[in-house]
Order: sequence, then structure tokens, then C-alpha cells
Amino acid sequence: MEKITADKYIFHKNCFCCKHCKKKLSMHNYAPLHGEFYCIFHYQQLFRRKGNYDEGFGHAQHKNQWLLRNTADVVHDESEA
Repeated sequence: MEKITADKYIFHKNCFCCKHCKKKLSMHNYAPLHGEFYCIFHYQQLFRRKGNYDEGFGHAQHKNQWLLRNTADVVHDESEA
């Protein structure tokens, strides 16, 4: 049985399909998102225009994981200016 490896997942060739339409995928026509695989058409239709990939899948927004600089630690003395 022929196997395909995509984003560290191993599939039987016949099992590598779009989550939305079930069309067979190849190494040249898929887009991954959170361990799910889509044909390019459905990936763009379902996700590209929306821009917020995380919340749609119940994940915390990625931007909330960024470290914010603690501005309370920065002291500005306007008298020195």
C-alpha cells in the first residue's frame, strides 16, 4: 500500500482526502490547518477570507499567546527631557 507523509502525519494514499469534500489530495494540492487537511479550493473558501483560524476551531487566539512588554517596569522621567 502506498503511503503519503504530510505535516508529520502518515496516510494511505486513498485516505489522504479533503476534510470538507472528501476529494483525494496529493502533495501539491492540500492545505493543512490544526491537523486537518483540505483541498486548496475549500481551504480558501472556508478560512482564508475570515482571517481568524484559531477561534473557529475552539483554540485560543494566537495573538493572545504573544508576550506583551510590561510597561509598568518602564519609568519615564519627563523632567530629564
